[in-house]
Amino acid sequence: MPDSMRGGALPPKAVGLMLLLCLVWGLNLVAMKLGNQGIPPVLQAGLRSTIAAVLLVGWCRWRGIGFGLWRRDGTLWPGVVAGVLFAIEFVALYIGVGLTTASRGVIFLYGAPFFVALGAHWLLPDDRLSRAKALGLLVAFGGLVLAFFEGLFAPAGERALLGDMLCLVAGALWGATTVLVKASALRRAPAMLVLLYQLAVSAPLLLIVSPLLGEAWRIDAQPLVIGALLYQAAGIAGASYALWFWLVSQYSASRLSAFSVLTPICGVAAGALLLDEPLGPFFGVAVGFVALGLWLVNRPAR
Repeated sequence: MPDSMRGGALPPKAVGLMLLLCLVWGLNLVAMKLGNQGIPPVLQAGLRSTIAAVLLVGWCRWRGIGFGLWRRDGTLWPGVVAGVLFAIEFVALYIGVGLTTASRGVIFLYGAPFFVALGAHWLLPDDRLSRAKALGLLVAFGGLVLAFFEGLFAPAGERALLGDMLCLVAGALWGATTVLVKASALRRAPAMLVLLYQLAVSAPLLLIVSPLLGEAWRIDAQPLVIGALLYQAAGIAGASYALWFWLVSQYSASRLSAFSVLTPICGVAAGALLLDEPLGPFFGVAVGFVALGLWLVNRPAR
């Protein structure tokens, strides 16, 4: 069995693809902020999944790519569960961020790699949690906390604790989805099918929940708002998630997930570059901690 399937250290190709994904996902944080200026958050998530599902099916038909024997390969129910987890994750995240500060929300959401590491340790014999991997996760997460250190002490409101918990739940659901894909029949399914399950199940759920949360179904069709939505649909929910699920099927889930802590770092850098948002005084040191932590996580097992 090759190292990629045994949960060994990620090869340079996988590391490079994860760095690309973190950059793309970091820009997604900027796109979400722009989209929120004209579309309510949960409605935006539902429209994103809907548009992405239509584009995915159309692209696969055009390229002659099938979805495998999904009726008989045992992926249907794990796929439905993954889609439900995906939908609940975004509902919890959007509500949670609205109740707490962005800095606190990011910290709790990106506890997801710890949930992946624990789930993989118990459910995936080839992806155990070693001392080096645990230390690397802690160091990388420490760098993330340092990057958002100032924001942690900003006034957060009376319901901030509830918001923090909802963001933590979102991170746990993100981790649970990753482990589910790796531990179930979805691991052997085409990446496009895994993605379609998530999009097709989450889209109607999110669109149903949106009005239940009191969101008005009004869209301010400014070019930036529509552009941000299309970027999220085609670039994030489409291409990047397909690549992510392919990587999860091939390599260690816990090592891959550890790289996700780079996403908010890239988001902060993108915000500074595109939205003129200030960088914190510890940002450079934080990047160094994250890099060190990821190096420890990705060291070959001895």
